[in-house]
Amino acid sequence: MSDDLIQRVLKAIASSKRIPLETVTIDSDFQQLGIDSMDAVEILFALENEFDIAIPDAEVRSVRNVRQMCEGVERLVAARAGCPLGPAASK
Repeated sequence: MSDDLIQRVLKAIASSKRIPLETVTIDSDFQQLGIDSMDAVEILFALENEFDIAIPDAEVRSVRNVRQMCEGVERLVAARAGCPLGPAASK
């Protein structure tokens, strides 16, 4: 997963939640950051706009931390670009 993608996701989360960027890391979980379901909807819209993707509601329900969010965004961006990600591509 690229550093650029991670930074863009971190920025979207920090901006939506109105918290300092340095408090959000790839290893943060949503509970730790105080992200509730309303915040998650706001973050979802921000990520859809940032990456020009559509995030399925079913996929969002299972996301509990920033790393999962980044991985999901990466999959959707790759699918939109038409290049499926294999295990080697995510390193």
